[in-house]
Amino acid sequence: MRVNVYGSELSAAVAAAALSSVGHQVVWCPHPDFPWHSLESAEWLIREPGLKEQIDTGCRSGLLTIAETPAHGEVDIHWLALAPDQRDAAEAYVADVPAAQSTPLVVINNSTFPVGHTERFEALLGHAGQVAVALPDMLEEGRAWETFTRPSRWLLGSEDTQATHQVRELLRAFNRRQDVFQLMPRRAAELTKLAIIGMLATRISYMNELAGLADSLDVDVEHVRLGMGADSRIGFEYLYPGCGFGGPSFSRDLMRLADVQHASGRESLLLEHVLDINEQKKETLFRKFWNHFHGQLFERRVAIWGAAFKPGTTRIDQAPVLTLLDALLAQGVNVNVHDPEALPALRALYGDHPRVTFCGDDFYAACDGADALMLVTEWKCYWNPNWRQLSERMATPLILDGRNIFDPDYVAARGLIYRGIGRRADPTGA
Repeated sequence: MRVNVYGSELSAAVAAAALSSVGHQVVWCPHPDFPWHSLESAEWLIREPGLKEQIDTGCRSGLLTIAETPAHGEVDIHWLALAPDQRDAAEAYVADVPAAQSTPLVVINNSTFPVGHTERFEALLGHAGQVAVALPDMLEEGRAWETFTRPSRWLLGSEDTQATHQVRELLRAFNRRQDVFQLMPRRAAELTKLAIIGMLATRISYMNELAGLADSLDVDVEHVRLGMGADSRIGFEYLYPGCGFGGPSFSRDLMRLADVQHASGRESLLLEHVLDINEQKKETLFRKFWNHFHGQLFERRVAIWGAAFKPGTTRIDQAPVLTLLDALLAQGVNVNVHDPEALPALRALYGDHPRVTFCGDDFYAACDGADALMLVTEWKCYWNPNWRQLSERMATPLILDGRNIFDPDYVAARGLIYRGIGRRADPTGA
């Protein structure tokens, strides 16, 4: 098929590369705010496993062309993957389609716009046989290529039989193991994507609330998590307490769901509470640090392991480390930060701050003279540290585990002080 992809989001880059890899003729036009000459050196694109190589392969094959301006003409599919604040650009793009198209086509809305916006696109087309469908972005950053080419599901919002067949054919190469399409009306698909994000965030925040309660009752929250997860009605997914979630898509989609509820006149006290809990949890390691030293923090030193909002990405959008850093620096604390991938993004924000030191390849060096080690992002390189080396390097062997990846009793048995999220070492040693 002839496909035009428009947008500079991760979903646009993956769609352009993946569709061309299976034989479609693709023209990808990034949004003018983020043209290709800036995107091709973006850390998030370079670090996304396999993506840049797939784009280069598509360009060499001639099946993928990267354009500076939208290339309207006779095509089969227009794929829109833009940021939520680029709705005007999306509407202007769709409005220009009918003048250049005399044959049937499908506009795929892969962007997170307000519920009902796919119908708005179809109204702008205004021609019989020119249909808009919703195909919400379900990619996972850090494994975007895998989630596109080996999807567990596609939410397809379509009320047109011919358009449904066209989309199925477009993605047939990625739908061979089983039928992963969940067909529903367009508005339902748009809302379902937001509802999924809301449910996941609610589970995380609820578990974080329980971790705080467990702390106050001197209960190890790991027992609670295992007991809850063993209930088949609940399961284990997204039941891990931690120091808050972030990320450009997750946080943005949550706010989009809140906006949808507000616009409908149905305010959600539950969602507001979920968001509040998450913001509070971003400060939980700081509060534990404050309590341990009874508020005497000036000129102390902290090591932070992990800055990215999750392992496998270079991004720090709404990441817990930002809230944590601001709280520490406000108290005159010196901070050594290590992250395998996200230091360039963090350096762009704090690079000239005299109290922030960025540690390169050696994450142990970040702990030299530290009064505490704060584990913020659970990169695999942090899971099995040399505890003896940490104890020797640190001024105070205080481990503040924001992701509960360490065994509290094992750490304590090696002479360090452990504090997790609702977890601590058993004082009896049992």
